[in-house]
Amino acid sequence: MRSILMVLALFVMVGCGENEPGAENVPLEQVPEPAMKVAKEKLPNVKFEQAWTTPRGNYEVRGRDKNGKVRDIQVKPNGEVVEVD
Repeated sequence: MRSILMVLALFVMVGCGENEPGAENVPLEQVPEPAMKVAKEKLPNVKFEQAWTTPRGNYEVRGRDKNGKVRDIQVKPNGEVVEVD
């Protein structure tokens, strides 16, 4: 039973492949400054941990808030917000 819970916890922490097909991981340092600035403004209490590009050329940035809730934002390279989750 404990091993099943550990596996489920691992899937929750890592994610279950929620990125869209064709998305490519990128280091946070490679997210354009206008996009990262807007992400930090819209989700100020989130510590961003990972990012990727979407097939449409946008950036999706993901992190966790102070309570551990996963939050993400999709932003165009110029800083225009596409979606906030």
